[in-house]
Amino acid sequence: MSSQRVHSAQHTVSVAAPAGVVYGLLADAPRWPVFMPSHVHVERMDFDGSEEHLRVWDVRADHVRSSIARRLLRPQTRSIEFEQEDAFLPGAPTSGAWTVEPEGEERSLVTLRHDRPFGPGEPPGALEADVRAQLAVLRTTAEHWDKLDELLLSFEDSVHVEGPSELVYDFLYRIEDWVELIPHVEWAGVTEDQPGVQVAALDTCAAETGETATTETVRLCFPHAGRIVYKETVTPELIAAHSGEWYLVPEESGVRVVSAHHVMLREQAVEAVLGEGALLVDARRHVREWLGRASTEALGLAKWHAESAVRRLR
Repeated sequence: MSSQRVHSAQHTVSVAAPAGVVYGLLADAPRWPVFMPSHVHVERMDFDGSEEHLRVWDVRADHVRSSIARRLLRPQTRSIEFEQEDAFLPGAPTSGAWTVEPEGEERSLVTLRHDRPFGPGEPPGALEADVRAQLAVLRTTAEHWDKLDELLLSFEDSVHVEGPSELVYDFLYRIEDWVELIPHVEWAGVTEDQPGVQVAALDTCAAETGETATTETVRLCFPHAGRIVYKETVTPELIAAHSGEWYLVPEESGVRVVSAHHVMLREQAVEAVLGEGALLVDARRHVREWLGRASTEALGLAKWHAESAVRRLR
């Protein structure tokens, strides 16, 4: 580490949002997948109120990267110090800090500092561009602060299955087979260059309009935990961000299968998609029904798949 050259970048932007709101967005790491386009999933491993350890999966240069981050949160000064180590570059952590300062009641100044060793083949200015891009994404999200309650929605659908969890998980994992199993899936293409990390493209048909929508998704598969976490990297027009999870909960008889969704709507697309005069409340209802219908269909087929296999074995 001592022989590596370290380079630094620091930039400050003015954000049209209160300092407390901006700090809250930065502090709430598990929600980053709906706030930050490159983030797939953030798992909080431990948190004592001021120091936390995170496992972070994000997409860089079309590659899904896993890293471990340690953060010190200081709400009194609205600052967060961090150190993050890429699993592919051990011993070469990125460190730095976010600081948020009030600029009046409804504006703030946000500063991001990064210090990291030069990576192999890294082009000049890469760190500067990275810092500026992170600040730009934060500013875009934070400046919708007064409408976030309307733009964000989370919900779950579930089904009880009288069958082994392994069969249910197998159905959810084999997404490349969904085109033959799930009516609303018209085409599926899947690659898995890293074990348990799937990059999937799907064409799905909306039942109410008959229109085909194309999505691209990164899926993180944890078979021993009975979980598949995902983030759509290409979304339908009405959805700015969509992350979610399939997870299995053992029950006294069988297993409960849950489909969870976390969505941020794209406000400027509401009237274009739903018609003149449509409001965010209409978009919330539309997305809840649309995604819920697709989830319920997949859950029902997962149940049929597992229970049919059990009946054949009896």
